Amino acid sequence: MRIAIMGAGAVGGYFGARLATTHGAEVHFIARGRHLEAIRRDGLRIESEAAPLHLTDVRATDDPAEVGPVDLVLFAVKLWDTDRAAEACRPLVKPGTVVVTVQNGVTGMDTLCQILGREHVAGGVAHIGATIAAPGVIRHTGTLARLTYGELDGRPSPRLTAFHALAEAAGFEAVLSAAILRAQWEKFAFLAPFSGVTALTRQPAGVIRRVPESRALFLDAVAEVARLARARDVDLGTGIVARVEALLDGVPPAMTSSMLNDLMRGGRLELPWLSGAVVQLGSELGVPTPVHRVIAAALAPYADGPP
Repeated sequence: MRIAIMGAGAVGGYFGARLATTHGAEVHFIARGRHLEAIRRDGLRIESEAAPLHLTDVRATDDPAEVGPVDLVLFAVKLWDTDRAAEACRPLVKPGTVVVTVQNGVTGMDTLCQILGREHVAGGVAHIGATIAAPGVIRHTGTLARLTYGELDGRPSPRLTAFHALAEAAGFEAVLSAAILRAQWEKFAFLAPFSGVTALTRQPAGVIRRVPESRALFLDAVAEVARLARARDVDLGTGIVARVEALLDGVPPAMTSSMLNDLMRGGRLELPWLSGAVVQLGSELGVPTPVHRVIAAALAPYADGPP
């Protein structure tokens, strides 16, 4: 199976590296800049207490046309790069190619469907703590490394069944889901509130859950996403807020969001696709989203970097 990793950053690079070790997988990494240069020169290194890895023979390029048509694309770019990267995927796509998006949020998949065609798109969810420690080096924290994927209609397909066989042999937890939209919205119900509240308060999970006011703010933000999901005909179940609260209580107290990390280092934020997307979808569907509206407004000056 020929596989392309569109966006070989922390998430795409980690899962792509694991897949590259399996028999029967030919993995190509689409990267750019110093990260690409380091991969070409020194290979791709995964720093992990659970399972370190160093790939020395890596197929890496910044030009998808050099790769040509593949069977599967793992789409793992930042949300602000979705349109550009989706267009760049065209040389990778042939009849039957599936593009599995593991981006944050719930709106990127719509963009992929518009540009590449719904028949080429499948959903995905990545659960992992990983960062780019240095060009060519990905640091995996903790032991969690789960990749969930599924067809948009929930039906089994030969293309994802074949990928699942490879993923199960790749050394991470692989889940072939018949309800991928639900899985994406369940993650979004935690991710958008957690990203927004940690960035708004500049505080990690331990502080958010310990202070009654910030805990209540977080749970109100979760409830807004849950109401949006219902309006989109995605059933998260009546206990979704309690489940997300339990998740907050179970993460390490020092855990922060990538959006807070981007904010503190003066980077661009995924705000328009997280709390911003909640506000936009709420406006379209007639669902009030006052908490996310405040988060989006308060962080708007930092969306493209320091004001």
